Amino acid sequence: MLPKSTILRILLLIAALAGINWLGSLLFVRLDLTEDKRYSISEATKVLLGSLDKDIVVNVYLSGDFPAGFERLESATRETLEEFKTYSNGHLSVNYSDPTEATSEEQRQKQFINLVDRGLTPTNVFANEDGKRTEKIIFPGAIVQADTLSVPVQLLKGNKTSSPEEQLNQSYEGVEFELASAIRLLANPERKKVGLVVSHTKISPARLSDLIATIQQHYDLFLDMNNPESYEGLDALIVMKPDSAFSDDEKYKLDQYVVSGGSAMFFTDGAKVDSVSLDGNYAQPQDLNLNDLLFKWGARINTNLVKDLKCADILLNVGNRGDAPEIRPMPWRFYPMINNFGAHTITRNLNAIYTRFLSSIDTVGGAASVRKTPLLLTSPYTQVLNTPVLVGYNEARKDPDAAEYRGGEKLAAVLLEGSFSSLFQNRILPGDPRAAKFKAEGSGGKVIICSDGDLIVNDFDYKRNAPLPLGYDRVTKQTFGNKDFVMNALDYLTDANGLISARNKEISIRALDKIQIQEKRKFWQGINLLLPIVVIGIFGALRYYLRRRKFA
Repeated sequence: MLPKSTILRILLLIAALAGINWLGSLLFVRLDLTEDKRYSISEATKVLLGSLDKDIVVNVYLSGDFPAGFERLESATRETLEEFKTYSNGHLSVNYSDPTEATSEEQRQKQFINLVDRGLTPTNVFANEDGKRTEKIIFPGAIVQADTLSVPVQLLKGNKTSSPEEQLNQSYEGVEFELASAIRLLANPERKKVGLVVSHTKISPARLSDLIATIQQHYDLFLDMNNPESYEGLDALIVMKPDSAFSDDEKYKLDQYVVSGGSAMFFTDGAKVDSVSLDGNYAQPQDLNLNDLLFKWGARINTNLVKDLKCADILLNVGNRGDAPEIRPMPWRFYPMINNFGAHTITRNLNAIYTRFLSSIDTVGGAASVRKTPLLLTSPYTQVLNTPVLVGYNEARKDPDAAEYRGGEKLAAVLLEGSFSSLFQNRILPGDPRAAKFKAEGSGGKVIICSDGDLIVNDFDYKRNAPLPLGYDRVTKQTFGNKDFVMNALDYLTDANGLISARNKEISIRALDKIQIQEKRKFWQGINLLLPIVVIGIFGALRYYLRRRKFA
């Protein structure tokens, strides 16, 4: 029979463990001890999940056997969703499935077509198995559902010009933002209001339809076709590729909206480019009567064109092959490919941006209270042409002289934040009907100025009579990051401290040295094989020696 003191100690231990479990049920504590906080989610995401009042189902299709990089992305998705479930008060459930599993090839193809129709994009994964190169189609995405509504989430994102390892790591960093954005879209009953200034553009609605449809999924849209008295009440305003001058009254409405703390985006061209013949275009300065307003805020769009050696291609007739014209893709340096970004949440891990006839932006004095952050920049290999100038297609046939492209990086988009002063300060007289509501100084405004109106214009497929995705390049068949840039910017302008902050997550790649691995592979294999045996042998010999010494 055990002594009473021993029984007492056992009872005290049981009581202590029970007390700890009871306290654990009352107190909710989670610690992330990793340096980059990879297992933590942002406060905005926690608030979103904690406020859910409907059941959300996340169907993840990134499941199965993958190469190591995709296994990390799959693990990140699982870990993030487990964290989501912890804060969702039971309103979030997750299902995992591998769409490649099927009883027949016909059924597998039907599953693939169904996922594509629902908005997911497949990707091919190559791997080596037993010395053979294998290919597998996977769907690195998820579909988030609530009631009868569903939102596709593409988990494989990032900059496509980066290495595969970097792109997968960028996707890893963006998992929380992509999933939380989809949940917010389904769960958030309060939608922000976004106004579109389209009364000054001749671009057909079909060429703006992809962006407008995407914005409409997330925000309530208002057009300025009825010439409203003010933009008061809007959470953001987008001026979409204007090509006619604004009146002073219209400029006053823009001024007062921003000074009053509004957020606006301007996608305007510095030069007007008109097609004059099959041989080229004619570019001339464009005056929208906004120069003084933008200058007052701290920026100026120059009336020039920027040529960049880092550019997109166009299809060009380079001659004849027999009786048929020979069409080839040729680098068109008037279409800069923006892959140089400022350090900001909006542009973090963004894919390259497709631009056409870009002008440069200069930042000027402006108010001291306005902070200027560059968002989009060209490569250093640029040349600037002042307008008016003839833009001939023969330019694409010539090999560029690198010595002529030393203009340095040119600013293509800038974010202005702070307290703006009104352009109309000291102009509004006491008897003016506008004097009662006029504000000369403001606080908390945000303005993004982009010097390419075509950045938001999608192409149109006239054979199918359907718009192409915004940022789609007909030559390379790739879709660039134009839409993501606009949507990230809108997210920041309407809720800077919200879910957009999740894009700041940064996870370091601690890559192994492949050369060192190859050179010292056998050495480390021998260490891993022999060291445990040696340690056990030493421990056994030491124990044997001590026992003999004790009982000698």
